[in-house]
Amino acid sequence: MTDKESTHFGFETINASEKAGRVKAVFDSVATRYDLMNDLMSFGIHRLWKRVAVELAGIRRGQKILDLASGTGDLAARFAGLTGPEGLVVMTDINAAMLNQGRARMADDGLVGNIAYTQVNAEQIPFPDNSFDCITIAFGLRNVTDKQQALNEMHRVLRPGGRVLVLEFSHPQGQALSKAYDLYSFKLLPKIGRVVANDEESYRYLAESIRMHPDQETLKAMMEQAGLERCDYHNLTGGIVAVHRGFKL
Repeated sequence: MTDKESTHFGFETINASEKAGRVKAVFDSVATRYDLMNDLMSFGIHRLWKRVAVELAGIRRGQKILDLASGTGDLAARFAGLTGPEGLVVMTDINAAMLNQGRARMADDGLVGNIAYTQVNAEQIPFPDNSFDCITIAFGLRNVTDKQQALNEMHRVLRPGGRVLVLEFSHPQGQALSKAYDLYSFKLLPKIGRVVANDEESYRYLAESIRMHPDQETLKAMMEQAGLERCDYHNLTGGIVAVHRGFKL
């Protein structure tokens, strides 16, 4: 297979046309336990990572926000409060099971009125050019088949003056932290998945997908290639996670 025909599913090289379906199967499997597993996997630190991302997003009242790969809606819920009733948060996911979980959670929390829901592939965003003040994707870009195309699409639908924010697992800084993180990811994480979600394979894929994701400088360069400017990133927890940000000027 040529580079355009092939891609990675964790450490496995597969036909690019297969990836979306295989990722869908992973998240179909974990959807009902997704929030619990996030807390267990990160020891609750994911909440702090998302808080930093929200602060860097700089959301203001009345703005229109696109949240890609929303999952169960951690970021979307925060954005809904920040934009106020005159704003709009479009909560999306390529996976219907995850989007349904998020929609149910928003309803349970009483978050209605300024949140819309739609199933979206980040590589083919179904909105016109210059539609949103801010576009976010948290822990979802690494699952996208063509990451560069997704970043291109984010730039296209972003309004001038707006920003793209990518919160994603990244590459730890320092050999000691990297070794400890590998031990946790490949030995402990799949076992947690087996015990809590009865799904060891899906969590092994998640660990592998993190390792195959571009490092901080590579992702920054990809955002610049998409046309975003003033791109930067902020390492969290020693680079285990990074928040990348870029602007459309």
